[in-house]
Amino acid sequence: MNDFIVKKITNSSKRKSLFHFTRARNLPSISHVDALYSCNQANPHLSDERREVRREIQFHGHVFVANAHLKIADQVMDANTTHLEFHKYVDKHVFFWPTHLDCQKMLAIYSKREPNEVFAILQLDAQSLMTDFYDMIKLTKYDSGSSPRYPARTSYKKSLQMFLPIDQFEIVKRNDVPSKPSEIREVLVEGKVTNVTHYLQTVYCDNRSWINENWRKYTQSLQGF
Repeated sequence: MNDFIVKKITNSSKRKSLFHFTRARNLPSISHVDALYSCNQANPHLSDERREVRREIQFHGHVFVANAHLKIADQVMDANTTHLEFHKYVDKHVFFWPTHLDCQKMLAIYSKREPNEVFAILQLDAQSLMTDFYDMIKLTKYDSGSSPRYPARTSYKKSLQMFLPIDQFEIVKRNDVPSKPSEIREVLVEGKVTNVTHYLQTVYCDNRSWINENWRKYTQSLQGF
């Protein structure tokens, strides 16, 4: 584990927290197990094929909602990576946005796309979480799960190589991976993040009925996010 890398990534006042965007319906399962599970960890069969629509399963007695895989244009896929390979790889990770602004954009997109859904955001301490899960972390320079608006103008290809292990940060120099903290678009943790309460700073949600009593002291309105 390299303390220097974590401290450098989290040095900016805008990068002190990690933000996990989810559906409010997922909060009971998250708080029940006190963990964030990747889709693959929750149920490997969720990744058997591209999810054209979101899927709901039972997980430890609670609902677990897996988002649909957004359609990615063929033009932005690397020739050596299939769509299914890419989606399966993505499904092995828990995703975080490294800045408030990045997560705000995600909230705006999904609120417009699914106006009847209730969403929630977990804000967690970045330095301690990245330190504890260091060996499982990857960084991306681009939004991995979506397709660029203008595929023909894209300067990179979506491949498994765009997910940079954190210990390779500032060592690997390629156009498709971040080379400085300000270029980090996503922080991924492979498998799951356990002991979420330990890192939890704030739960943003407008429906408190989804929030475990132990977490209500962390709750703020999503409208204020």
